[in-house]
Amino acid sequence: MKNIIPDRIAMIVFAIPFLYIGINHLIYLNQMAGMSPIPPGKFWIALTGIAQILAAISFIINVKSKLAGYLLALYLLLVILIVRLPMGFHDPTQNLMLVKDIGLLAGSILLANQGK
Repeated sequence: MKNIIPDRIAMIVFAIPFLYIGINHLIYLNQMAGMSPIPPGKFWIALTGIAQILAAISFIINVKSKLAGYLLALYLLLVILIVRLPMGFHDPTQNLMLVKDIGLLAGSILLANQGK
């Protein structure tokens, strides 16, 4: 069966939220620094913001997208284990973020498996 939506379109659409979130990590660095469970918060927020922007660009231009997908999956796995699971027991809204990140983790792996 032929795909209704081409893989390239799906890859670009998947990249858009990471581009947006990565830029927001940099714009709101000071406000987000306190959310990092690992000090120094500003460093980790900036690093993950830059990484998300680079992953998004990689998906959009389809260069090193396999590597970007697997690295993004690793990042999301770490977010799930270090941030979402511990905070979920104290903040019910984190449970929604946990489910979202699990879906994005799966999408990242699927994208990596199809990337170049």
